[in-house]
Amino acid sequence: MGKSRKEYIYALKYRWLTPLYDPILRLTLREQTFKKALVEQARIQPGQRVLDLGCGTGTLTLLIKSAHPHARVVGFDGDPKILSLAQAKAARAGLEIDWKQGLAQELPYANGCFDRVLSSLMLHHLSSENKRAALREVLRVLRPGGELHVADWGKPQNALMRPASLLIALLDGYSRENVAGLLPELFRQAGLAEARQAAHYNTLFGTLALYSARKPA
Repeated sequence: MGKSRKEYIYALKYRWLTPLYDPILRLTLREQTFKKALVEQARIQPGQRVLDLGCGTGTLTLLIKSAHPHARVVGFDGDPKILSLAQAKAARAGLEIDWKQGLAQELPYANGCFDRVLSSLMLHHLSSENKRAALREVLRVLRPGGELHVADWGKPQNALMRPASLLIALLDGYSRENVAGLLPELFRQAGLAEARQAAHYNTLFGTLALYSARKPA
């Protein structure tokens, strides 16, 4: 996602790879494991409003709604083609989700309207400037005390993960700040508090980490 269409990076960098997104994640990234852990980490309550930012094909969005049927869930992404895949998956599952197209750094929502913002494998697509803009928008749309929960590439946890991280950088966008372990600092710079890395998973493409932060009350 970027301010100009030229900066926009699709889920696997190239649009023609979009249909392969779900099977690739299932086979290489322990997707169900880390996304279920992210949903559990968020501790969503009935009636809360939840934004899945950069929802892609909707796997995380559907997990949120399935685990918390009384939450109000929004799936948000910049790619209309991938959103159509997400909508089809939700229809097959019989889940009622609000889908919206737009850019992470220009969220079309009122101040303080979400209790939780979750995001999986989206932030590394953004340039440094757009990461910061998107995080400022997250702060704006969260209610006081609301929480951000993120799964994305993180600092390699061992020597094997360092060369693996290079693969994702070549394929998938602006990941330098991610692999340097800077996401919690970027959260703090945006005005979020209690920013931390909560867990990590070693994968074929490097270390994937779970993060959390909170909007000050």
